[in-house]
Amino acid sequence: MSKSLNILTNSLRLTLQELKVNKLRTALSLTGIAFGIFCIIGVLATVNSLERNIQNEVKSLGSNTIYIDKWEYSGGPDRPQWKYRARPTMKYEEAGMIKMRAELLDDVSLLLRTGGAISYKDDVIENASVYGITEAQMTVQPINFEFGRFFSNSEFNSGSNVCLIGNANAESLFGNSERALGKEIDVKGKKTIVVGVIKKEGKNFIGWDYDNCIMLPYRYCKQIFNVEWSNPVLIAKGKEGITPTQLTNELRGIMRQIRRLAPTEEDNFSLNSVEAFSKAISESFVMINVVGAVIGGISLIVGMFGIANIMFVTVKERTPVIGLKKAIGAKKGSILFEFLMEAALLCIIGGAIGLLLVYILTLILSGPLNFPVYISMPMLVTTVIICITVGILAGIIPARRAAKMDPVVAIRS
Repeated sequence: MSKSLNILTNSLRLTLQELKVNKLRTALSLTGIAFGIFCIIGVLATVNSLERNIQNEVKSLGSNTIYIDKWEYSGGPDRPQWKYRARPTMKYEEAGMIKMRAELLDDVSLLLRTGGAISYKDDVIENASVYGITEAQMTVQPINFEFGRFFSNSEFNSGSNVCLIGNANAESLFGNSERALGKEIDVKGKKTIVVGVIKKEGKNFIGWDYDNCIMLPYRYCKQIFNVEWSNPVLIAKGKEGITPTQLTNELRGIMRQIRRLAPTEEDNFSLNSVEAFSKAISESFVMINVVGAVIGGISLIVGMFGIANIMFVTVKERTPVIGLKKAIGAKKGSILFEFLMEAALLCIIGGAIGLLLVYILTLILSGPLNFPVYISMPMLVTTVIICITVGILAGIIPARRAAKMDPVVAIRS
C-alpha cells in the first residue's frame, strides 16, 4: 500500500512539474478534456434539471390521477381537431355518477378553466386564470394556503360569492398578499370576497397557474361564466395501491355507460394519465441526453489524443530516468502504473476545469430559466470515472512502451 501511495505521490509531483515546465502544450491538451466534460456534464446538468422541474410540475397535477377530458393531452391517435371539438364537454352530474359507480376511486372533482379581468378599486388584472372548483378539489389536488382557508361546504352548496386568490394577483392588487383577506374584488362585474390566499408556487411550464389565478366555487363560477366555454375537466384520483392502468380501465367502462356508447362506437372522451404523461416526458429527454453525450464524446476523443501526445513526449523526455529506475530494480508494473496514473491525473485536472465551467453555466442559467440548474452527485462520480477511463486509454500505449524499455538502452539514450 505504501509503495503504491509513493508511486501516486511521485506521479502527482511529476505531473505538476509537467504543467509548470510545458504550460502551453499542457494547456492545449487539457482544453480538449475540459471542453468534453463541459459538453457532457453541462448538457446533462441542464437537461436533468429541466426534466426534474417539469416532472415536479407534472406531479403537482396529482399522483395516481386521471384527467377525463374531451381532449387528448399527449396527442393521441391521428384524429382531426374538429372531432375533438365535436365531443361533448364534461358535466358536473357525470362526476357524481362516476363516484357512485366506481370501486377503485378515491374521489373525483370537476374543474372549470377560463380567464378574465379582475379588479380592486382602480387596479385591474386583465388576464387572470379563473378556476371553478368543486368540494373534492382538496382531495384530488390539495391546495397550500399562505393565508386564509378553503371554501366551506355551505359556500359550495349555496354558490357563495367567495374566492381564493393567487399570491401574485394578491400582491398586484393589494401590495401585500395578507391584505387581500376579506376584501371584495370585482370578477366580471360581480363583487367577490377573498377568503384565502394561495401559497406562492413560482413560474411553471405545466399544470396550474396558482400564482396568477382566482378560484371560485363551481356553482358561483357558472353564474358568471359560460360552463360550455370554460373547458370543464373531470379529475379522478384512485385509491391507495390502485395502479393508473386499473383506474383507467374502470373509468373507461363507467364513462361509456354514462354516455351510453354502443360497443362499436369509439370513445367520445379521453382519459389522460399523469403517470403516462410523466413517462412520455422522460422518454423525450433520452434523445437530448444522447445527443449531448455524443457531442461531448467527440470532444473527449480529441482531448484523449492530446493527453496521449503529452504522454509520448513525457516518456521520451524521461527515458534515461526510466532506464535508471529499471536498473535499480523497478518492475514493469511500477513503471506502467506510474505513467497511467500521470495520464489519469492530467485528465482529472482537465475534468475539474470542465466542472468549474459547468458550475459557472449553472449560475448563469438558473436566473433566466426560473428553476435551479444543479450538478448532482451522480454527475460528479460520472465525471471522475470518465476522466480516469480517458486517462488510462490515452496513457496505456505510452506507459507500455516505457515499461518495456531496456534499461541499458534507456540509460545510454
